Amino acid sequence: MEYTSHRASPNELARIWEKDVAANPGEERWERWRLEYIGYNKSGRAVTFVVTADGDPVGQGTILLDPSCSAIRGRTALCDGVSVGNINALRIEKAHEGQGHISRMVRGMEEYAAAHGLRALTIGVEAAEARNLAIYLHWGYTKLVHHDIEDGELVLYYRKEL
Repeated sequence: MEYTSHRASPNELARIWEKDVAANPGEERWERWRLEYIGYNKSGRAVTFVVTADGDPVGQGTILLDPSCSAIRGRTALCDGVSVGNINALRIEKAHEGQGHISRMVRGMEEYAAAHGLRALTIGVEAAEARNLAIYLHWGYTKLVHHDIEDGELVLYYRKEL
């Protein structure tokens, strides 16, 4: 299987969100998120990247660039609209997990962010997700900048200078 990671085309963005909505039947928030994130990309408030397997998008991550995006809710420590962006909606299908594809994609996201004037990125992780926290720390997201209770879970936000 041939894997690539790159900025999502409009078709890839639509396809990955169709798959996410289909994988979460009856959860209306996924349809809301689909509309939001596609809209953010169209308006330049976010940039989504995908991992593809033989041309089929199987993973994604989005750099939020605007603090008015719903996931940021105006928390400028996470995204200030100028020099700090937030990595959000980071996920990959189970069959492709644990093979380094997301790590390669995140490195590409970081390169893109730096080339477009961002000086830092933040990323959030549920405190109970020890595996993901270890991965984010390994990637260099080591400065705790914010914490919040979201959907009943403690979420920790870490920052990496680019």
